[in-house]
Parts: sequence; C-alpha cells; structure tokens
Amino acid sequence: MTDIMRHPTGTLSEPYTIGLLRSMLEIPSPSYGEERISSHLVEVMRELGFQAHRDQAGNAVGEISRGPGPTVLLLGHMDTIPGEIPVRVEHSRLYGRGAVDAKSPLAAMICAAADAVDFRGKLVVVGAVEEETPLSRGAMHIRNTHPRPDALIIGEPSGWQSVVLGYKGKLDLRYQVECEPTHPSNPVPKASELAAEAWSVLLDLLGPDASHAGFGTPGATLVEIRGDLVHAEAEFSIRTPPGFDSEGLVARLSSRLPQGRLSVINSVAACRVGRNDPVVRALTTAIRSQQAHPAMKLKTGTSDMNTLAEHWDVPMATYGPGDSRLDHADDEHILISDYLRGIAVLTRALTELSAHFDAQPRLSLVPSARVEEDS
Repeated sequence: MTDIMRHPTGTLSEPYTIGLLRSMLEIPSPSYGEERISSHLVEVMRELGFQAHRDQAGNAVGEISRGPGPTVLLLGHMDTIPGEIPVRVEHSRLYGRGAVDAKSPLAAMICAAADAVDFRGKLVVVGAVEEETPLSRGAMHIRNTHPRPDALIIGEPSGWQSVVLGYKGKLDLRYQVECEPTHPSNPVPKASELAAEAWSVLLDLLGPDASHAGFGTPGATLVEIRGDLVHAEAEFSIRTPPGFDSEGLVARLSSRLPQGRLSVINSVAACRVGRNDPVVRALTTAIRSQQAHPAMKLKTGTSDMNTLAEHWDVPMATYGPGDSRLDHADDEHILISDYLRGIAVLTRALTELSAHFDAQPRLSLVPSARVEEDS
C-alpha cells in the first residue's frame, strides 16, 4: 500500500485511498475465508488512528472517538462470492472481485471516518464477515454484542449519487422428502416429483402477482433441486415486502405438502426508512454538495440493513459507490472517480450528522414519496 499521505486540509490523498481499495481487492476473501482481509483492515485502521481489533466472529472493528456526541456505526462487508478477477486499472476503472460488492463502499467508509475530523462523537467502522451467506453471521454478531448506535450507515453499492431507503426481506426454505424404492412406472409419487410439486405449490400460494420486479410484492426463486426417486431436496428463496406474513406462508405451504419436511433456513423482515430520516438527509445533503441531484432507491434484494433494522430502531440508510448491476459480474469494476466521490459524500455526511443529529429515534417504516425501485 501507498504510505499514508494527506492533503493540507488533513484529508487522505487520492493515491492512498486508491491504494487502500486496491490492497483489499488483491486479498481474496470469499465467504468463510475473510481472515486475511480482516487482519489487513485492522492494521490499516490502526495506522489511521482507529482503535481496532478482530472480534469473535472475525469482523474487523475500528473506533475513533472525537469528543462527546452521537455514536455512528458504519458497516460494510468484506466477503465476496467465489472467483477471482485480475486486479488492474484500465480506462480509469479499477477491476477486481469485490470492487463493487462491497469492498469499495467499505474502503470509502474507512477513509471517510479517518477524514471526518469535524465529526464530534464516536465513529465505529465494521468490516463484516459472511454477508453473502444466508445467516449474515458478522452483522448478527454486531447486533447481539455491540451497544445500539445513534445512527447507522450500511455500505453497499447504491451508486455515489443515490441513497437506498429499504430492502425486501428474505425467507429461505428447504424441503426434504423420502419415498420407498419403487419402479419408475409405478403411479405412486416419487421423491423427485414431490420436490418439483412443492415449487409449484409455493408459486400458487404466492399468487399470480408475485414478482422480483417490484418492492411491494413477494418474489420466489428455485435456488436448487436435486435427488432421485427415493431422496430429494429443494431450496426456495422468497424475497418479501414490508408486512409480509412469513410464518403464515410456511404454515400454508407445510399443510399442502403431503409428506416430507419443510424447514426454515433463514428469515429476515423487510426494512424501509423515510426521506426525512436524519441519515438520509445527511447523505442527500452531502450528495448535493458534490453538485449532483440525489436519487432514492428501494432494493428488491436483501442486505445487512435488514438484519440490524430488526433490532435497532435508529436512523439508518444504505450508501456506497459502485454500480450494483456489476455485483458478482465477471467484469466487476468501479470508476475510480465514483469511488473518490463516495468518500467525499460519506465524509460530508458524517459532518452533517455531527452538526444536526436529532437525538430522538426517528426511524420511519411508513412508505415515503416516490422512490426508485432497483434490484
């Protein structure tokens, strides 16, 4: 990495911030394999003045205290899907696995926390493990062991000019069935047939309007189906809108499956904040300071915002540089200029939160005015 360099204003230099992101991309960190990058980020944050450590879950946690004031927690994830992309710069684009999802948002958070010298209060930056897995163990550990902050920013690729107000929830199910061995021509149901039928029953229960296209409707995915005449197993993932009755769906589906076992792998509710949320206002003010018009998005996927919102009723939003259409892509990359703008936006947003923070909980879970829906 480039040695720490700062501008006369005290902010980190562009070569340093770009070097930090590149160093993160050069460390492979698929889910369950985040130890190297976690140790690296602890070292980086200590060099930048954080008190930093790896917690019991393997998360990289850094804190900076700058006097009395609110505690703002910034959480992004270190893990990526499997597969490597050669790390390189081409045409002002930085390529590498995780360049979008989600090492750029996390690197921007680290740099912004170091740069936000006008912030008064405590900043906590977390590089979380296992966000790309069903259980989000890193965020769960933070939720269960860390004091509730006064405000929360989740690091995911929103695009540097956009703020994410909410995500659909998720219900992951597994159906397992066994049948007595029999000849293929026997008219009795076979295990493989029952697994396939379970998928059809799920779609029927969700109704004809079910779709991944909108924020207000559930959408189902057949993640996996395997087996034979005797043993079969299927996994389903349902993205759920606010207010969706996941327990009711599981009960109705179980009652319509003649045999076998239906189990819940993971369930997390949808979350949504309003335009007047203090974190949203701070981020949109910061985006405008970069001479851009902020956009609001609702995501039909799921993130660690869902996990933390289930227990923390605090101002929150998701933000990070990067084009989410490149999530998991074979040519995953980020425009270096977008990454640098993301750092500037987060730095200004932290200053805004310090100056204007409203101590009263103001998380709004009611629908807000027109916002853009995105996958």
